[in-house]
Amino acid sequence: MTTAKSPAHPDSAAVSSDTPGSPFQSQLALRQAHDVFPALLAGFIAVLISYAGPALLILQAGQSARLSQAQMASWVWAISIGAGACSAWLSWRHRIPVICAWNTPGAALLVSALATVPYHQAIGAYLFAAAALWLVGVSGVFERLMSVIPKSLCAAMLAGILFKFGVEVFAGARSEVAGAPLLVAAMFLGYLIFKRSSARYAIVLTLLLGIALWLGLGWGDNAAAFNGASRSVLPFTFHLSLTQPVWTTPELSLSAIISIGLPLAVLCLTGQQVPGVAVLRAANYHAPVSKLVSTTGLASLITAPFGSHGINLAAITAAICTGPEAHHLPEKRWLAGVACGVFYLLIGSFAGSLTDSFMHLPPALVATVAGLALLGAIQNGLVNAMSVTSEREAALLTFIVTASNITLLGLGSACWGIGIGLLSYFVLRPRAS
Repeated sequence: MTTAKSPAHPDSAAVSSDTPGSPFQSQLALRQAHDVFPALLAGFIAVLISYAGPALLILQAGQSARLSQAQMASWVWAISIGAGACSAWLSWRHRIPVICAWNTPGAALLVSALATVPYHQAIGAYLFAAAALWLVGVSGVFERLMSVIPKSLCAAMLAGILFKFGVEVFAGARSEVAGAPLLVAAMFLGYLIFKRSSARYAIVLTLLLGIALWLGLGWGDNAAAFNGASRSVLPFTFHLSLTQPVWTTPELSLSAIISIGLPLAVLCLTGQQVPGVAVLRAANYHAPVSKLVSTTGLASLITAPFGSHGINLAAITAAICTGPEAHHLPEKRWLAGVACGVFYLLIGSFAGSLTDSFMHLPPALVATVAGLALLGAIQNGLVNAMSVTSEREAALLTFIVTASNITLLGLGSACWGIGIGLLSYFVLRPRAS
């Protein structure tokens, strides 16, 4: 007796080609891996830059507050877990590359502020700032504020924020650290060659080249010059161990709220959340702004007793994950956000062991990788900033003020840039006939 062919599979050839282990499926898997790898790489580079750069401010702040090693590890654990959970969840939930990080300008504030405020009172101020950010998000005030800012000004502010990172690529050439100029020059020339032959993997190849030159020749190393001698061992050692978070019972203090809590909230909104939204908008992503801000505010509330001074949208590292280098299809770049979150979670789990390893990377290497990875974002920001003729002068002023890196009345250049840009926009815009 013969058995009739199932109508669900009329094409037996198609079925056989899709069976496990078939050449067709193997080729499909390879294509998918090749397609996803740039997103994973973008997420990794974003995390690498976060730890090798802004994390230094946290170490300085912890030293000024005389925190114990366990408290410092808990601080890094809290911001890593908070940023990782928010990045992975929001990117997966909204299918856009939402990159979160910690409050970098806030960390700069704490370098001096924590020296005069008891740590448990500072934790109370962290809770106040987090609650304020959560209320701003759930109330919709932040989204209404962002809706009145022209897209060209957001793009100009983004370009201004990132501009100094592009400049730092070449500023390393005048470094007095042994081999740093050679390291920068070799990485830049390598980037040009890699970009021409394989644009998608240019950044990772440049990163690997820099690490090879550092480990092999000692170029850019702060410790000592190696006179061209090869190195057979790593310039540092580490031992993996899970970090144990440390709970600090908060104490609300009016003086701590005024000196730390309020500035943290303002710096987070103007220096992190606004640029973070600008990055998404410049990349043509329609983000649910209120949900993003309220979610990061909630994460800040949960992680504050463990040392986190604030979780927010990222700007600098977000530009890496929202550009074409992360994925050639914009609708697939959310994978970079998930990857970034996973790397944060992994590294945060071993915060006490691994962060020190990131800190050993030569500053010239980190600055060069960051600047080259952001060239595309700077270019797109400038193009979008100048796209509307009637808004060009306001956008140019926004760019110049933001790139100046000024700090006035406790507010950073991003806040002043967008403020002066808006003033110019409303004053100079054509009158309705």
